[in-house]
Amino acid sequence: MAADRSSSSKPPAAGPKPSSPATTAPAEIAAFLAEVTARAPVPADGRGRLIFALDATMSRQPTWDLACTLQAGMFEEVAAIGGLDMQLVYYRGIGECRASGWVGDGRRLGELMAKIDCRGGRTQIGRVLAHAGKEAGRARVGALVFVGDAMEETLDALCAEAGPLALRGVPVFLFQEGRDPVAERGFREIARLTGGAWCRFDAGAAEQLAMLLRAAARYAAGGRQALTALADSSPGARQLLAAMTGAQSGTR
Repeated sequence: MAADRSSSSKPPAAGPKPSSPATTAPAEIAAFLAEVTARAPVPADGRGRLIFALDATMSRQPTWDLACTLQAGMFEEVAAIGGLDMQLVYYRGIGECRASGWVGDGRRLGELMAKIDCRGGRTQIGRVLAHAGKEAGRARVGALVFVGDAMEETLDALCAEAGPLALRGVPVFLFQEGRDPVAERGFREIARLTGGAWCRFDAGAAEQLAMLLRAAARYAAGGRQALTALADSSPGARQLLAAMTGAQSGTR
């Protein structure tokens, strides 16, 4: 995928199959999940890592411009708890899907985003999920944030790509602009599968989206404990925590 990166992703190889599915012990399942998660080492410098993915098709032009001004706030939010490296992923046009390198300076990422314009095309959410799975296989990824307004791929295919993220403990936070019911159903399911969250924001609601993005960045940098600590002072953190709880319980 992406600039100098391949978007293909293979699910982690499973361990030995049990003799009978009916007799699989919870301890065996837990051991398998622990083994898969352990394959993604923590970065040596201990910094958090967040993949920030955007739909840059033509319908996203207003929010793309907005995101260019909001991303710096994500770094400011986590500066007090150890820092955050971010990778920008976006898709647009006919089959174009790109990823930046890992960036620790919000200004550099903002400069990159400012050079990108939106182009007509179909959604490529599956390629984003597959790419995130590959990155999580190289080193631990705290979270994947996706901002979009549509889903034109099949849900089963997207869930298959999200599976490796779920196994590696990478939550997907999906922020939906608008009220497309197909996108909402798909985004909710991906959030449920990965232990992430789905939230809707209104078109042009800069403050609302900014709070949600900063809360997701805090999670990526410090985990749920850091997000919980932020909840007393941040409506975005409270909304994200509630959405995570709702996704895990299947609440609609």
